Amino acid sequence: MKFAADDFSLARGFFRPTDALLLAAALLVVALYAAAAGGGFPLDDSWIHQVYGRSLAQTGVWAFVPGAPSAASTSPLYTVLLAAGYALNAPFKLWTHGLGALALAGTGMVGARLAARLLPEQRYIGLAAGLALVGTWHLIWAAASGMETMLFGLWTLALMALGWDAPVGGWRRGGLFGVCAALAALTRPEGVLLAGMVGVAVLAARLPDWRRWLPWALGAGLGFGVCITPYLILNLHLTGGLLPNTAAAKQAEYAPIAALLPYPRRLWEMFKPIFAGGQILLLPGVVYFIVRTARRLRADWEKLLFLLPVGWALALVALYAARLPAPYQHGRYVIPALPALVLVGVVGTAWMLRESRRTLAGRVVSRSLAAASALAFVYFVLAGAGIYSRDVQIIDEEMVTTAQWIQSHLPPEDRLAVHDIGAVGYFAPRPILDLAGLVNPEVIPFIRDGDALWQWMQANDARYLMAFPDQIPGQNPDDPRLCRVFVTAGKAAPLAGGANMAVYALAWDGLCPD
Repeated sequence: MKFAADDFSLARGFFRPTDALLLAAALLVVALYAAAAGGGFPLDDSWIHQVYGRSLAQTGVWAFVPGAPSAASTSPLYTVLLAAGYALNAPFKLWTHGLGALALAGTGMVGARLAARLLPEQRYIGLAAGLALVGTWHLIWAAASGMETMLFGLWTLALMALGWDAPVGGWRRGGLFGVCAALAALTRPEGVLLAGMVGVAVLAARLPDWRRWLPWALGAGLGFGVCITPYLILNLHLTGGLLPNTAAAKQAEYAPIAALLPYPRRLWEMFKPIFAGGQILLLPGVVYFIVRTARRLRADWEKLLFLLPVGWALALVALYAARLPAPYQHGRYVIPALPALVLVGVVGTAWMLRESRRTLAGRVVSRSLAAASALAFVYFVLAGAGIYSRDVQIIDEEMVTTAQWIQSHLPPEDRLAVHDIGAVGYFAPRPILDLAGLVNPEVIPFIRDGDALWQWMQANDARYLMAFPDQIPGQNPDDPRLCRVFVTAGKAAPLAGGANMAVYALAWDGLCPD
């Protein structure tokens, strides 16, 4: 195995013939998912992003509740991109799905270049890796979801590519890396973790050549600092901290899970959902890639940089297993680990194919594995469209339907307590009490205390509550203070093992009217 020359650049050959194929494939699969679901979104959080984007475009204020600035968006860069669509009066669903499709295509293009860097003698390895990335159903789901996940996935591969290139180009290339690292962090806070890993790997791999990497490092620090500082100032102004409210709110909500389950079990639970697809058949290739690359470290320590994709994937999953063990919704929080794993899985599988040509048994096994992987990817792309459609149906039938009922039937001045705030904020904007702590971070210290939440709601004059049964403070749907005035007739949620969303008038004296 022979690695390509050190001088690698995303800019060289800016557009290649295979890029057109990857772009067309990404647009096609995202359009397939969006059409299958009627253009909706599979997460209530997607509507939170839409609210912030619309508010920023229309009022210039970073706010969820009209007139009340807040920091409940984890992705300011994605919010700005959505706001651009509203400023241009573009259809917001088309704009949002288009952004996701472009991010998916970009991920395939960067992945193709990285694969060609790792295995330059394999003519079609770049195309194979690019198509595998564009055809991973989790990534298509993320691209169509209306979330920042796919954009962050693109940044992960871009940062690795720039790290592999370091310190070629001196402070200018370092500055580019720093700017991209800041943009990754502005897409997801975990971008700081990856940027740090790349920096440490560059330092470890090329420590003796300090005259080359020192200008790169200084440029990287300057570029990162200049780009990230306005966001930190915004958070300090809105929350008094460097991170948005969502970080503390989510961790507080899932703290009991972290306390009850041992860490190895949490780690396993976080890994399981992201391998539920054709990518599971790439695992032998991932292992082979790690072994082959590790063997070369003694001869060439710079090969450490090529282990970054695996290190990043493991670090991201380990971080969430420790701080936010939430494997639901197809592992949405750790989906950004998939681009790196798919990349090295494809390359490792190609290595196995080359090595197995020496024996008949090896040829049969490796080629069967490669063919099965390709068929599995196609199968799960089609199956994933049905999964995506079901997820959207649940959100539309429960959150969107309820929000539209609230807009039509409840006075906008009556305060509403709600856990899933996204659709309500978009379709029925009004003052709310956020039981999840995104807009009202003051509830975070007692977010798991039902009695304290009831007292807080009463003290803040809540007139209505919108919630699933397990989101009701104390989780008691028969609480005498709850007077149900609306419940959806959605079919998808009960079939998936869930419940229907309801709206309750709150009778603080415990007496509901007849």
